[in-house]
Amino acid sequence: MFVPVLRRPPVAGEGGLMTSAVQLIRAADLSDVAQYAYAATAPREARLIFLAGACPLDVDGTTLAVGDYAGQAAVCVQTLTRALAAAGAELTDVISTRVLVASSAQADLVAARDVVAAAFGDHDVPSTLLGVTVLGYTDQLVEIEAVAAVMD
Repeated sequence: MFVPVLRRPPVAGEGGLMTSAVQLIRAADLSDVAQYAYAATAPREARLIFLAGACPLDVDGTTLAVGDYAGQAAVCVQTLTRALAAAGAELTDVISTRVLVASSAQADLVAARDVVAAAFGDHDVPSTLLGVTVLGYTDQLVEIEAVAAVMD
C-alpha cells in the first residue's frame, strides 16, 4: 500500500508563498533502506520539465573535476540547478532523477549519489543510480537526468 507523504516545500511565488507541485510518496511495505521516496506525483495541471542530462562541463565545454566522481557530481548539480532556473524551476520542483556514473565500482556510484542527495536535502525524490560503461564527453564520469513539475 502506498502512503502519501505530504512534503511540499514552500516556494516563493507571486502573491506570497505557494507550494511545490511535487508530492513525494513512501511505500510502507517496502524497505526504508532506500535514501529516497519510492514515487512522486504532480497534479494534472502541473507543467512538466524534462531536463537533458546535466554534465560536468564548463561554459566552454571543458570537462571539470577530471577523475573525481564527487567533484563531477557537484558540477552536475550546479548545471542542473541552472537548467532548472532557465525553465522557471528549482531543485524542490524535481520529481525524479537518474544519476549515471561511468564506473563498475559501487564506491564510485555512492560517492556521486551522496553529493546529489546532499544537494537535494529533504527533497529526496525518487532516483535511479546506474553504473555505465562510458558517458558522452571526454573524461566525463557523472551525468544527472531529471524531470521537474511546476505550477504556472
